[in-house]
Amino acid sequence: MNIAEQHKEHFEKSIEHLRQEISSLRTGRATPAIVEDVKVEAYGTVQDVKSIASISVADAKTLNIQPWDKGVLQAIETAIRNSDLGLSPVNDGVMIRLILPDLTSERRAELVKVLSKKLEEARISIRKIREDVRNQIEKSEKAKEIGEDEKYGLQDDLEQMVKEYNDLIRQIGEEKEAEILKV
Repeated sequence: MNIAEQHKEHFEKSIEHLRQEISSLRTGRATPAIVEDVKVEAYGTVQDVKSIASISVADAKTLNIQPWDKGVLQAIETAIRNSDLGLSPVNDGVMIRLILPDLTSERRAELVKVLSKKLEEARISIRKIREDVRNQIEKSEKAKEIGEDEKYGLQDDLEQMVKEYNDLIRQIGEEKEAEILKV
């Protein structure tokens, strides 16, 4: 197995992180991913909503958040109100209801910009991994572990792998953008 293949796991983790990051972008349908990572100050620590409450989808436009301890209801409401999600939580004393408003064309454009930023972060992550692998290949050549021809072969393999992952990032981005812009 060559050096580039050994780092495939790092490339995969970058892609998985991207998928997780963009899952929270609203697309017009209610999904728990929208709020599950909102940070709530409860019990003297900062936790994710998913750690202290169950999140369920009531219908296409409504999320229900039911904390396991009613004492954190106010903290969850405040955290959602203060997040940059643009949602207005309704606290009925038992659970919090989030009614997702229809996305305006301006909000859709904002979400596409956020998506572009997250895609660029993923590309930067891939470039950093590529740089690390290149440095490792150079060190191997200097230590006489591999020859010059093998070095160039490994660099070509690495570039091919980076191209495949960048294409995957582009594809993921196009699919999510279409989902965001779909009315």
